[in-house]
Amino acid sequence: MDTMMEEYLKINSIRKTYGDKVAVDDLSLTVPAGSIYGIIGPNGAGKTTTIRMIMDIIAPDSGEVLIEGKKPDSDFKNIVGYLPEERGLHKKMTLEEVIVFFAELKGARRSQILSNIDPWLKRMSLAEYRNRKVEELSKGMQQKLQFVTTMIHKPKLIILDELFSGLDPINIELIKNILLEEKRRGTTILFSTHVMEQAEKLCDFICLINKGQKVLDGRMAEIKTRFGTDTIQVEMEGDGAFAADIPGVESFTEFNNYIELKLGDNADTQMILKKLSEKVKISRFEIVEPSLYNIFIDVARVDPTELNAGEVTNE
Repeated sequence: MDTMMEEYLKINSIRKTYGDKVAVDDLSLTVPAGSIYGIIGPNGAGKTTTIRMIMDIIAPDSGEVLIEGKKPDSDFKNIVGYLPEERGLHKKMTLEEVIVFFAELKGARRSQILSNIDPWLKRMSLAEYRNRKVEELSKGMQQKLQFVTTMIHKPKLIILDELFSGLDPINIELIKNILLEEKRRGTTILFSTHVMEQAEKLCDFICLINKGQKVLDGRMAEIKTRFGTDTIQVEMEGDGAFAADIPGVESFTEFNNYIELKLGDNADTQMILKKLSEKVKISRFEIVEPSLYNIFIDVARVDPTELNAGEVTNE
């Protein structure tokens, strides 16, 4: 953690097992106040279990969760906005009824809630549905409504489990901008995701976990710097798989529209460019910091060919 930032949420050596399976194994992390913190990892890594322990939905077998240096008390639920991975709304209720119901559970006053509903629904392009039933909404609209129920009581801490799952690019951008506004107001935000690209764009701090264990954590910018600028991104037309065999290329990762090459010591970038241009048409050749996707694969020792679609993604 940045020593200049105040600690808000701290997890000390939490562990959770289910029979013989260890879901979370001796995990510790610190979330600074007013930051956006990402818990990153593939499906099944232990992200949701960790969040449920923070929310006291399940108890850790050992270890502790502290908020501002203390164990959460009964008021904790009133200051947190929690959006679980498994989402559900009362389908027969109207949007207004659902929002009021969840906000009153958080101790908010009905009069205050009603005055805040319209601005939220307008921003989410849901204003015309205020008095319609939830079952009339599309899945994406329901996700946006549930985000409103998470935010309506103005939480000090926002916890979002697989926030971007199922959202289209326009709504991802909308939610991203709202979270950045909340950060500027001093709200602390913790979210989990397996979508590396979104974490890379949003997070001040990250914790990469795999198989229930922390493999890397810290400030995003420092992590990127720590892994150096020994990576080349190449946008091109054609099959670039042959690049894996070019001398000086230590590892090769292929995405839909580009390839990423990690270079060994004393690699000749001009020679690599020449070899590539002999076989494919190049539109961009850039020496960059490694992507979060590749950093995760490196530190977790994950073979990208073994990852199922949707486990860890870069977009």
